[in-house]
Amino acid sequence: MTAHRSTLRRAAAAAAAVTAAVVLAACGSDDASTGNAGPGESSPAASAPASAAEHNAADVAFAQGMIPHHRQAVEMADLAADRAASQEVKDLAAEIKKAQGPEIETLTGWLTSWGEDVPAEGEMDHGGHGAHGMAGMMTPEQMEELEKSSGKAFDTAFLEMMIEHHRGAVAMAETEKENGSYGPAKSMAEDIITTQNAEIDTMNKLLGKE
Repeated sequence: MTAHRSTLRRAAAAAAAVTAAVVLAACGSDDASTGNAGPGESSPAASAPASAAEHNAADVAFAQGMIPHHRQAVEMADLAADRAASQEVKDLAAEIKKAQGPEIETLTGWLTSWGEDVPAEGEMDHGGHGAHGMAGMMTPEQMEELEKSSGKAFDTAFLEMMIEHHRGAVAMAETEKENGSYGPAKSMAEDIITTQNAEIDTMNKLLGKE
């Protein structure tokens, strides 16, 4: 009888061991399928960053409007190299081009990734409203006037036009900050507001207005 009871105890212990192994294996499988998330932790899928596709109509309008707006600013800045009399104006123009050129590429990349239209080169009539459909855009006549000027006359025209241009960009950026949902676009809008307001102050000083 004693031997029989011993045999039963060994059988029960073996069964318990097998059961424990099965439970542990199941737990290990669950951890693996959820990225080894512990108690109270979410899986990588649940905590993944928001998709770059999470944008709204305001973000699209901001990108589609700012691309031709920036292109015109770069075009104006290009004229300063051999037309401006003041080195300060030349330096300012170079800074404008340096900042806005890369932003055009970034904005273009966003629109492409969103499956939205990218404004064509030379397209200055966003939304079919003509050159003044966007705040601060110069008319073809104003651009022609700037291109034909040189020396101090160019400096004055450039500064006055670029101040107006910058104010338009700042207004567009403020709209994006208020209505946009795409984080990087809102961040760019903040940079535009800060940078271009500072440049407006600089240009007013160069004009003797401050």
